[in-house]
Amino acid sequence: MSASKADAVVATPTQPPRKQAPSGARRASKPPRKPSGIVKSVTPYLLVAPAILGIAFLLFYPVVRNVMLSFQHYRFKQLISRSADYVGWENYQAVFKDDEFWEVTRRTFYFTAINVVAIMVISTLCALMLMKLGKAMRIVVLIGLVAAWATPVIAATTIFKWLFRSDNGVVNWALVKLGFDYEGYTWFAHGTSTLTVVTLLIVWQSIPFATLTLYAGLTTVSTDVYESARLDGAGPVRIFSSITFPILRPIFALVTSLEVIWIFKSFAQIWAIAGENGPINDVRTLPVYAYQQGMSLKLFDMAGAISTITVLILVVMLVFYFRQMFKQEREADK
Repeated sequence: MSASKADAVVATPTQPPRKQAPSGARRASKPPRKPSGIVKSVTPYLLVAPAILGIAFLLFYPVVRNVMLSFQHYRFKQLISRSADYVGWENYQAVFKDDEFWEVTRRTFYFTAINVVAIMVISTLCALMLMKLGKAMRIVVLIGLVAAWATPVIAATTIFKWLFRSDNGVVNWALVKLGFDYEGYTWFAHGTSTLTVVTLLIVWQSIPFATLTLYAGLTTVSTDVYESARLDGAGPVRIFSSITFPILRPIFALVTSLEVIWIFKSFAQIWAIAGENGPINDVRTLPVYAYQQGMSLKLFDMAGAISTITVLILVVMLVFYFRQMFKQEREADK
C-alpha cells in the first residue's frame, strides 16, 4: 500500500464528529427561586386589592359621606361654600316630626309587600310551569323571559306609558272591547291608578329573574322524590308544601330578600311615570321622597337623613327575615 493511500485511510474518521454543546448548556441549571413566606402570604391580597379599593370607593364612601351629611346643616349655601356645621340629631328629629315622612313610609311598606308577594307567587307558578313544558316550548318561554329581563328600565317604562295612554292606549282599547267603561280613562291623573301601573311594571320586570332562579333550583330536585310522593297519593299542593318548598327554602329566601331590596329602593320607574306631570306626591316612596328633598328643595341634609333611615329600615327587615328563616330551619332539623 502506498503512503498516500495509507494517509487517506488514517485521515478518514471511523465515527462522525461530536457536536459541541453551546456554552450556556455547560453550566449547571439552577432550580427557580421559591418566593419567601412574606411574599407568598401578601401576594393574594395584592391581587385583589384593586377590586377591594374600587368597591370601597364606589360603595362605602358614598354611604359614609351620606351619613356624615345627615349630621350637618347642608343646604345650597353650604354646597357652594363647601363648609357645613354639625348639628347632631336635629335632621333626624325634623324627619321624625314630619307627617309626610310617616305617610311615605307606610306607602313604601305597602308598595313593597304587594310587589314582593305578587312577584314570588307568579314567579313560582311560572317556574313550575317550565318544569311541565316540552323542550321546544320551554326554550321559547325562556327566551321571552330573558328578553323581558334585558329590557332597559326607561325603555320598559316608556312602553308601559304608551300602553296606558288615555287617547290611544292598548289597555283602554282592550278594556272597552271587553265591555268595561274605560273610554279615555286617564291612568296617570290619580295616585291609585298611577301606582297600579307602576306595580304592574315592576312586577313584569322582576318576574324573569325570580322565575329563572327558582327554575334553576327546581331542576336540582330529584324526580324520584316526586314519584314516591305521587305513589303515596300526594297531590300537587301537598308535594309543593312538603317537598319542593322545604328543599328550595334557601333559594326562596334569597330571591325574596333580593326582591325586597330591589322593590324598596325602586326609584326610576316611579319618577319616570309620575315625576313630570303625574301625581308624584301621591305615589312617592322613600327613595323618591329623599330625592325630592335633596334635588328639588336643596335640603341635602334632610335627604341624607331620609336615605340613612331607608338603609337602616332595609337592614332591620332583612335581619329579622333571616333570623326567622334560620329559626324555622333549626326547628325543622330537630
